[in-house]
Amino acid sequence: MRVVAGRFKGHPLRAPRRATRPTLDRVREALFSMLGPLDGLAVLDLYAGSGALGIEALSRGAARATFVDSDAAAARAVRDNLERTRAENAHVVRSDALGFLRNAGRRRERWDLVFCDPPYRLAARLGEPLSRMLEPVLAPEARVVCESSHRQPLELNLPLERERRYGDTRIAVYSRG
Repeated sequence: MRVVAGRFKGHPLRAPRRATRPTLDRVREALFSMLGPLDGLAVLDLYAGSGALGIEALSRGAARATFVDSDAAAARAVRDNLERTRAENAHVVRSDALGFLRNAGRRRERWDLVFCDPPYRLAARLGEPLSRMLEPVLAPEARVVCESSHRQPLELNLPLERERRYGDTRIAVYSRG
């Protein structure tokens, strides 16, 4: 696994030593082509795993990124990958995603681009709670990217902008609406 494009292009990324499912390089490349320019955006990477999505966004011009994962090994992997790339303006939080969103909403934090890549086995039942918790933290023109299995999709109660399928993987891009 490596950074596909931008300032950190080619840097290898380490995945945590647990059962993660890192987004394949080719899927990440297609996803970021769909998203277009990211210059100056504030990015939130929920269920960060290795942090590949948020790091890719930083590499392509995002201003800052927050990485959230409840697993200690994942948080260590993200920190290690940020150190390897020398990425700046990045913050790693070890927390469950819904609890993090609840607290961030109370603090009135906002993001322009949110990545949601939960474990496939949990994705289908996260749609309603994530939709509710994301609403207060989305900037006015925000987009939310969800990665899940096409068999058990993570579906948010937000306007669906685009949807693509890569093998078993479903990528859905939602807008704030």
